Amino acid sequence: MTGSHWFEPIADHLGSAYLRYSFTKGTRQECDALVEMLHLKPGMRVLDVGCGPGRHARALAERGLIVHGIDISETFIDLARHDAPAGATFERFDARDLVDSAKFRSSFDAVICLCQGAFGLMTVSDSGNSIDANTVIFRGMARALTDRGRLALSAFSSYFVVRAHARDEFDAQFDAASGVNHERTEVKSPTGEGIEVDLWTACYTPRELRLLCELEGLAVESLSSVEPGAYGREEPHVRSPEFLLVARRM
Repeated sequence: MTGSHWFEPIADHLGSAYLRYSFTKGTRQECDALVEMLHLKPGMRVLDVGCGPGRHARALAERGLIVHGIDISETFIDLARHDAPAGATFERFDARDLVDSAKFRSSFDAVICLCQGAFGLMTVSDSGNSIDANTVIFRGMARALTDRGRLALSAFSSYFVVRAHARDEFDAQFDAASGVNHERTEVKSPTGEGIEVDLWTACYTPRELRLLCELEGLAVESLSSVEPGAYGREEPHVRSPEFLLVARRM
């Protein structure tokens, strides 16, 4: 592995409490949309990058797909493995290492990376890098696809963050030069113990996501404004917190 990640102790503290957050409650709708957008059929192989406790991987496996979830957090992987349905497997793996991993190369009909599970997570030291970890992770996901395989990626919207800051709706700091948003917030353990943590999230515009696809040989099929539990094909706008990219390996 590349090394430890700043998110690991946060995940250790959160544990199963992660699944109490409201943004995790739309799994069924999100997976229904993913099946349609990615043209998924039973027996296809899917890689879930930054799978967390495995909510999408498990739900897709219940639909007959063969899903392998990877996450940097051993705590989340343990939760995902518990009573996992047939077809769902999980492994602690650093998404930053995908790009150099032969075992994942050209192996999956689809790759998903949702809710800033791996793509989007930054550190303060990343913000000044011209080639940051997210670029490397994106390249690794593209290389994991089979020919004509599809990627579904959600990314936090720069437009949404700037708009929220302008209205004083967001208690965070956005660095316009790097596109990284820094937030200090409280997260609670399964027993309700709260700790203050720093979260750095890379934010994107639709144009930047299209350029990433161009660099890695992916053809954009759709780029939509979405929010948790409401995945669809709405044209990009400034009010949604996330964009959902669907792209195909050419």
